[in-house]
Amino acid sequence: MRCLLFHKPYGVLTQFTDADGRRTLKEFISVPSVYPVGRLDHDSEGLLLLTDDGALQHRLSDPKFEHPKTYWAQVERVPSESEIERLGKGIEIQGYRTKPARVQLLEGEPSPLAPRDPPVRFRKTVPTAWLELTISEGKNRQVRHMTAAIGHPCLRLIRVALGPLQLSALKPGEWRELSAGERAVLIRQSSQRVKPS
Repeated sequence: MRCLLFHKPYGVLTQFTDADGRRTLKEFISVPSVYPVGRLDHDSEGLLLLTDDGALQHRLSDPKFEHPKTYWAQVERVPSESEIERLGKGIEIQGYRTKPARVQLLEGEPSPLAPRDPPVRFRKTVPTAWLELTISEGKNRQVRHMTAAIGHPCLRLIRVALGPLQLSALKPGEWRELSAGERAVLIRQSSQRVKPS
């Protein structure tokens, strides 16, 4: 079984081919027969897991298994405590209510943080803040919709953890194989039963 951790750069599609000639995973990963576990949007960055194990891919991608995903989100203006509390309790977006999430306001820019290419547009009149959000769903553009719903549009979004797996020192465009220990933890967690509803 092959399992790779990849730091997806901004502007790269989470697929290996594109009829329109946009940047894809093929530019960075030449390992045959591995496929992404879940997706990261074209304009999002960070941790992506790829594997050649179809059963593992399904269990880690299926929302009913509620595997946690942690993001750093740079947003316009500084959210209030009450707005952060709303995000944590669950919020109405796109016709559904999100499940409770762990949300905290970070003190300044998180570290380590690779610069984005191209950089986020800087505006002197609009301060920004960084949030750390851990969600157990993963609907289309969920974090972006969540921060927009409280009036703080997301300027930059980086996934920094998938369950026990961390982005750590991987630089944009770099990948590595999971260690035997990481694979064992991942397989054990993916085999846990679905939480009762």
